[in-house]
Amino acid sequence: MEKLNFPSFSFRVKNSENKSLIFDPFRKKFVVLTPEEWVRQHSLQYLVREINYPPSLLAIERQFELYDTVKRFDIAGFNPQGKISLIVECKAPQVSITQDSFDQIARYNLKLQADYLMVTNGLQHYFCQLVYEEERYQFLKQLPSYSQMHPVL
Repeated sequence: MEKLNFPSFSFRVKNSENKSLIFDPFRKKFVVLTPEEWVRQHSLQYLVREINYPPSLLAIERQFELYDTVKRFDIAGFNPQGKISLIVECKAPQVSITQDSFDQIARYNLKLQADYLMVTNGLQHYFCQLVYEEERYQFLKQLPSYSQMHPVL
């Protein structure tokens, strides 16, 4: 798989029935190693190891309903109260991040109401913080740490 613009992480990869599989420690099983999955696994490790997001507060590929259609987010991070605070949209490295990518995650966020968004193809990463009072989002150079997102009061 292609080298991504993330710190170096180690993964368990194996071949089975002519398919490459990668172990997902969050779902606790091997999954097909597609280019998008490669980005998703790097993103998960980035959130846990660099942002210090607790693994127990991350959900991977969960379905939700939006306008009578079933959608699926790649990664969601929850706050200690169980509300989604972060949505991550992963694209394969060969997929350019375009306005459509931001429109997709913005549509998802109409339902999910996260405070932070991340869109990545593994080579380029975009981070946003939602400013609901002003009905806008603000681009960030990087995601704040988990403790900055969720300070203990």
